[in-house]
Amino acid sequence: MKIESVLDPAFAAYGHVVEGLEEARAEILTALAATPLPAAGTDYCPEDPALQELPAAAEVSEHLFGGMPCQLGWCNGRNTRLNCLEYHRDSEYNLSNEDFILLLARRDQIEGGRLDTGKVRAFRVPAGTLVEVYATTLHYAPCHTDPARGFRVLVALPAGTNTGKPDITPKADEDAWLWACNKWLLAHPESAEAAQGAAAVLTGPNLDIAADL
Repeated sequence: MKIESVLDPAFAAYGHVVEGLEEARAEILTALAATPLPAAGTDYCPEDPALQELPAAAEVSEHLFGGMPCQLGWCNGRNTRLNCLEYHRDSEYNLSNEDFILLLARRDQIEGGRLDTGKVRAFRVPAGTLVEVYATTLHYAPCHTDPARGFRVLVALPAGTNTGKPDITPKADEDAWLWACNKWLLAHPESAEAAQGAAAVLTGPNLDIAADL
């Protein structure tokens, strides 16, 4: 699989590289470096007090979310597989001390309630680069570029995202994909999430970029 860069023009359809906020970025990276790194697999924390209490958190709210309440958490670990794709009603912001890779597709590529994994593209995010992943972009857990180092990736989202699933009666066409608060999930049949009941609507191979690193 070709691994492109978020600095390439092709990334513009999926997200935006954020310039500025140097002091806030440095503050977040310092705190992020102290978050736990699992020996295998990935861990996710929607909101980490060590990040949330930083002065930088106010700048993220003001400058990236236009004053909306937001949460600063992380996804850390080691991964090379697609497994699932998710989306939110808002942009997500990512930042890391290490290079990492995002596997991305677009919501408008969903056809008949399914998405072919052949539509997925890989984008490398250089260390220290703050990226916005648009609400219209399908994404999931980052992938590492170096298994020895893994990744620690900031996940900044509107407050409450990825917390408990609302208790609703399904009425809208996307309700079958609702997996958590402000989180719609499309799973590959081979994924652990599909085994747990997530909608298995990704078709094609469960992509693995290990051989492409």
